[in-house]
Amino acid sequence: MSQVDQPEEQLNEAVVEQETADQAESQVEEQLEEAVEAAEGDLSSLQVELEKVKADLLDTKDASLRVQAEMQNVRRRAEQDVEKAHKFALEKMAKELLDVADNLDRALEASVSDKEQELVKPLYDGVSMTRDGLSSMMAKFKIEAINPMGESFDPQLHQAMSMVEQPDVAPNTVIAVMQKGYTLSERLIRPAMVIVSKGGQQKVDAEV
Repeated sequence: MSQVDQPEEQLNEAVVEQETADQAESQVEEQLEEAVEAAEGDLSSLQVELEKVKADLLDTKDASLRVQAEMQNVRRRAEQDVEKAHKFALEKMAKELLDVADNLDRALEASVSDKEQELVKPLYDGVSMTRDGLSSMMAKFKIEAINPMGESFDPQLHQAMSMVEQPDVAPNTVIAVMQKGYTLSERLIRPAMVIVSKGGQQKVDAEV
């Protein structure tokens, strides 16, 4: 080979090497682009999966909250039912006790004038002790008597059987209690049966 041909051959080899390098670089760039596209695709898939997981978690949380709320409602309704049943049982018992208390009170009132007599005193004392024991038991269950003698008439607690003119008494004053009323835990279970004053003509004339 002549010396003139050697530079040309070296130039051709350099061109080939450059082309080979360019092709290799192009292949590397294509591979990088493919890798980036694949990574972006994987990232998109991961984001979709992540959003799905988040949605599932929200649905699970909502379902859990609904279950908890329903359980609280069930517990509250059960407590209310138990409380109502308890109040109903107490009210029923209290109303039955009122009849006993009324009978004992009537017995005491009928024999009070003769309570010092030898034959009546033991009976009176026995009925009085029974009434005291009943009063203690009623107080234990928060059953309280309403005896509004001399008080102003209260339609929330009293039931007027009649109105009587009483010139010396302020109008709407309870002047007689025919039957005591009772409350259970401050809730009315029987109003007091009363007679109420309505003033009188003599009082009006005196004021004129």
